[in-house]
Amino acid sequence: MQRLAVAFGGLPARDECSSEAIAARAAAKDAHQRELARLVREHEQIAAAIAGAVRALNGEPGQPASFDRLHELLEAQAYRLAFWRIASDEINYRRFFDINDLAALRMENEAAFEATHRKIFEWLRAGKVDALRIDHVDGLFDPAAYCRRLQDRFRHLRGPAAFELPADNQRWPLYVITEKIIASFEDMPQSWGVYGTTGYRFANVLNGLFVDTAAEHRVTRTYHSFIGNDAAFDEIAVRGKHLILRNALASELMVLANRLARIAHANRDTRDYTVNTLRQALAEVIARFPVYRTYIADKIADTDRRYIEWAVGVAKRHSRAADVSIFDFIKSVLLADPHAVDAPPAAAAMRTFAQKFQQVTAPVMAKGVEDTAFYIYNRLVSLNDVGGEPATFGVTVSAFHGASADRASNWPATMLATSTHDNKRSEDVRARIDVLSELPALWQSQLRRWARVNRSKKREVDGEPAPSRNDEYLLYQTLIGTLPAAVDDDAAAALYCERIEAYMLKAVREAKVHTSWITHHDEYEAAVTNFVRALLKGGERNLFLQNLRATIEPLAWLGMLNSLSMMLIKYTSPGVPDCYQGNELWDFSLVDPDNRRLVDYAARQQALRELAGQMRRGDTLDSRALFADTLNDGRAKLYAIWRLLMLRRARPSVFMHGGYTPLAANGFRAGNVIAYARRYAGRGVVTIAGRMFGAMGIAPGALPCGEAIWEDTSVAVPFLAEGTSLRHVLTGASAAVTAGGIRVAAALAEFPGAVFEYERGEIGAASK
Repeated sequence: MQRLAVAFGGLPARDECSSEAIAARAAAKDAHQRELARLVREHEQIAAAIAGAVRALNGEPGQPASFDRLHELLEAQAYRLAFWRIASDEINYRRFFDINDLAALRMENEAAFEATHRKIFEWLRAGKVDALRIDHVDGLFDPAAYCRRLQDRFRHLRGPAAFELPADNQRWPLYVITEKIIASFEDMPQSWGVYGTTGYRFANVLNGLFVDTAAEHRVTRTYHSFIGNDAAFDEIAVRGKHLILRNALASELMVLANRLARIAHANRDTRDYTVNTLRQALAEVIARFPVYRTYIADKIADTDRRYIEWAVGVAKRHSRAADVSIFDFIKSVLLADPHAVDAPPAAAAMRTFAQKFQQVTAPVMAKGVEDTAFYIYNRLVSLNDVGGEPATFGVTVSAFHGASADRASNWPATMLATSTHDNKRSEDVRARIDVLSELPALWQSQLRRWARVNRSKKREVDGEPAPSRNDEYLLYQTLIGTLPAAVDDDAAAALYCERIEAYMLKAVREAKVHTSWITHHDEYEAAVTNFVRALLKGGERNLFLQNLRATIEPLAWLGMLNSLSMMLIKYTSPGVPDCYQGNELWDFSLVDPDNRRLVDYAARQQALRELAGQMRRGDTLDSRALFADTLNDGRAKLYAIWRLLMLRRARPSVFMHGGYTPLAANGFRAGNVIAYARRYAGRGVVTIAGRMFGAMGIAPGALPCGEAIWEDTSVAVPFLAEGTSLRHVLTGASAAVTAGGIRVAAALAEFPGAVFEYERGEIGAASK
């Protein structure tokens, strides 16, 4: 034991930097630890002695002097043990957002990259993995270099790609996509070595197609009137980012300010900028940044230059600083302006600062906007999802066509998502809430009624009714989006209530207005929880719950029709559709952990087997009965997904190489139709989906099908010859192109949407 103690003391010091010393320490310490473990196992006296030493080190409560030895031991460590609350001020390592337990690794360091990817490369080499999804790519020092390094390593491991990809993208052998949030005015860099993103942008564009843009003013007025506040989303977002910079990410801001101060103090013209004024100015620039981050490396792209100049300009206009020239200095550093430096070392420091700066804007945007402002601005919460822009009220048909055509041209293999592990609400919840935009008068009247009925269920906290009107407004939308069509028993009702309680507690903490994760306001949180319980309490005396169920019945039906149309579009749009676990049937989950609950895969497998068995037996498929009778249990959604995936398998060239052709709708219900074609080498698929069903006066249980609904509405298909035969993929029915194109009443005779496939029907030579 004495010899072992001497051996431990003889290890190379932990601050030795030579590779030989590091390797010797690593090898010797493991051997010494194994020997110590053997001694402890074989000699009770040694085990008892160690246990006694540990007890002595731990000290005795109430005897401060007894902790001196423990303090000495901790002071000798390579880290400083600290109270977790000081992390936001003093932590000196990069974290995953503000989670202290998750320290960032420097992927730009070759040794770190190789060590952390060893297992992944083994899987790639063995063919056990064919594709990679890179989450939180904006946290990397240089995302483009990282992704290209993955491609280079894969090319070395496996050679050419083992699967077919679009011809224009064959330069990348490995299918890689990134979890990247892109603003509506932002383009994904083509040089990254990836095939696209995980689909947040598509999810929001598609959802926006089912929001009535014409109702924006009425819904906004209803919201502001109900909560008694007319703050715009952009204003709330800026406040949210400032809040994060003052609290959760204050240490990251201070690190940037100190680095910038060293640059400033090296120049006689800027040496009087203090750390405090630089920190305040930096916070203003970051809070005004229009995108998640820039991607400055050896050069500065024109787009990055525009984002920096815009953010600095807006920050300068809104600043109350006595000397706004500090913003010009920040801009010169971020752009590495050669006229602002005296020597190459200063230019290198500026470039490094800019690269560190862009690693901070991304988490500030995520925490300040998506995890703060999205829980404060509740005008129509189906718009408040990852990658969404709540200030934009819906998406027009022409805008959707433009986004789809761009995706087909530039990112044909990108992922298409509608629900994800990070979404605030599942696709089906959003589809139901979207209906409120079509019925703004109903929404306004019900809000007034519910607020009046439920006034007595609130309690007073800090001199104000709790929950607040804004949180109450959020709760009503949450109930509309998630309330089950039927609750079978008391246990199911209790479980649903628990889910809503947990969601609302998370929501008010994320908003950081009345309570937060760090500083709980127990009284306010109790008021919110009790309010939820009172609203969902069973019994005939709960008039609110009875009225809520009656209100939701038509909304839920219209929401399911929305969801079905979304599925038709998702599985026939340019890109690779992704189905998040459980969403094969209706899924009314909220933000995590609600959307991480166990999925009943057995029920889904059984439903699919029954549908597949019916098709194999050649039974006549009564499509209208299938969709009408099974809409509530979700089998209609499962069936549509299944058939469209089979179509994609049968027509891979059309979906991977085919272009995107918008189709114009004409006639009485032209505004209720979205239509387009995917075409390749004379073959193609035509998608016709219904939208804005609320204006059609459809009763629960009824389908928007037939002449009575669509009248003379038609879809023009000028590239198809009259008489071209079409096959309805979902129903198996045959149709033909007429002089007017495709009659919607015939196409949607049995289902609120249609997907037709055709062969050799295009006019002239085969085309894309």
